[in-house]
Amino acid sequence: MASHLALSPGSAARSGLAAALLLGAGVSVALGVYAKVHHPSSRPLFTLGFSGMLQMKAWLATAALALLVVQLVTALWMWGRLPRAGAAPAWVPPVHRWSGSVAFVLTVPAAFHCLWALGFGSPTPRVILHSVAGCLFYGAYAAKMLGLRLQRLPGWALPVLGGTVLGSLVLVWLSAAAWFFSRSGLPVF
Repeated sequence: MASHLALSPGSAARSGLAAALLLGAGVSVALGVYAKVHHPSSRPLFTLGFSGMLQMKAWLATAALALLVVQLVTALWMWGRLPRAGAAPAWVPPVHRWSGSVAFVLTVPAAFHCLWALGFGSPTPRVILHSVAGCLFYGAYAAKMLGLRLQRLPGWALPVLGGTVLGSLVLVWLSAAAWFFSRSGLPVF
């Protein structure tokens, strides 16, 4: 009786992927709702030695983006998609994992200040893009981390989730750090 209740491998993979995507959507929506309903403090709690909150956020995002480029290169290498690189040596998977972990940790103080100190305070197109991309980044990251633990996902799922993590962080960086670095008259550090 119980054998016919078990999920087939295909339906289990679809259910797992659906769960990962729902988790990601939930994280994204929860962050967006919090940013919208929270009254922003308009001041930083800490700046990690930088002269201000914007400087800290810009440099942390830049370091995270650099590490995500390492993520992209090592992922391509591990999957045999890096032209003329040959098989990935044994050190590549740990570099991939650690660069992703450190990149994520670097985004947390910046995101915390986006949510706590700034919220959805300015309805300009740049800020809206930044806010949506930031929420998408954390949702995609949550979905990818869950997806890594699931068996039999479609072959396209992890590359799409990883690409969404990378693409959303690029949008976050372009709409905030690149904007900050292009302003004149602001201290860079």
